[in-house]
Amino acid sequence: MVVERGSRLLAGAVIVVFLALVGPSAPSGGLFARPLPIDAVGEVVPNRVMTWNMCNPCETGNVDRAAEIATYAPQVIGLQEACVRDVERIRHYLEAFYGLVYDVEYGPVLRSWGRCGGVPWSPGGYGQAVLSAAPMTDRVSVEYPDGGSEDRGYMAVTTTVGDQRVRVFITHLAHRRQETFRAAQTAVLAADVARYDRAIVLGDFNAVPDAPELAPIWALATDTDPRCRPAPTSGCAPTTDWETKFDYIFLRGFEPLDHHVRRSLVSDHHMVHSDLAPT
Repeated sequence: MVVERGSRLLAGAVIVVFLALVGPSAPSGGLFARPLPIDAVGEVVPNRVMTWNMCNPCETGNVDRAAEIATYAPQVIGLQEACVRDVERIRHYLEAFYGLVYDVEYGPVLRSWGRCGGVPWSPGGYGQAVLSAAPMTDRVSVEYPDGGSEDRGYMAVTTTVGDQRVRVFITHLAHRRQETFRAAQTAVLAADVARYDRAIVLGDFNAVPDAPELAPIWALATDTDPRCRPAPTSGCAPTTDWETKFDYIFLRGFEPLDHHVRRSLVSDHHMVHSDLAPT
């Protein structure tokens, strides 16, 4: 009986350690590929870019996230609210189930056990990531002087979209009702974007198009939504479940060939993607 009790304690300890290592972001979608729609693309679209706030720690599986990405298979994908552990699983599923191979770079990340699991002395990374089907170089990661209620920043890499080398930026600005923080953040971001004649800026800006804090970005670039301009009467398609436009693909030196906002089953932000051509 002592041996049996010891075995039960050992099994319980193993389970506890496993849960601590995996954390709350463990896949819930199983280990089988989710079938894609019949109109899904079969391979990476070389001139397509996407931005998506994954809404961690939303209770969903990375198999489902990978399937949503594989349906549109962009060349470049900017992810916000992403756990490093989740992104690695998504990349694995994209390759194993759909034959889509992406490199990855991570922007400023918090160390968050509550959001991303891990163990207390080694919590998971949480923040931004860029996936690219082409190699990325010259990574720069910048933390804003003041992130507001949570540390925020941006990352920039050089990669290829279509046949053009381009500087790609990704950011996630301060939460809603923190306008003064966002204004300072866009000033920092815009100063870097302005250095490049050809740039793509992806992210969740937590601001509607006519918000004053977005003025420095609008002065340099245009959004891929042809109806979306920094005016109260513009016809921007909403990108969130609460019918607000927060997610942008800003272009400098490119023009959009099309623009799509796809409702996601696994996030309260929609997937925004566009096919681009150089100007």
